[in-house]
Amino acid sequence: MNSVLIVEDELSLQELYELILSINGFKIVGKASNGYEAVEVYKSLSIKPDVVIMDHRMPIKTGLEATKEIMQIDPQARIIIATADEEIEKMARSMGIISFKSKPFSNDRLINNIRKAINNPPVQANI
Repeated sequence: MNSVLIVEDELSLQELYELILSINGFKIVGKASNGYEAVEVYKSLSIKPDVVIMDHRMPIKTGLEATKEIMQIDPQARIIIATADEEIEKMARSMGIISFKSKPFSNDRLINNIRKAINNPPVQANI
């Protein structure tokens, strides 16, 4: 069973991700509601998740800022940035991160992007 860390500041979306992922056979190993918590939760996990779903617009630290820190800790981390902002999507892709269009929301797109992240080796990029 593949494992996922969910990072989302909107509780309703966090719960939606958890429901969709659980139904599709993924194990939720942690949740965070801002970028700072994301880094702390990631560091605290003895077994790292197969993938991190990371919202971009969050309080305290953005998704891209948290992603940079996580990738410095673990260059093999597989991270998906959830954003509707095309500029953020371009920045994420330049960092070797899979981006996910969060609006309009699509269960299939979410699951396909997670499987893509898990099945492909992490892209090494200059962060």
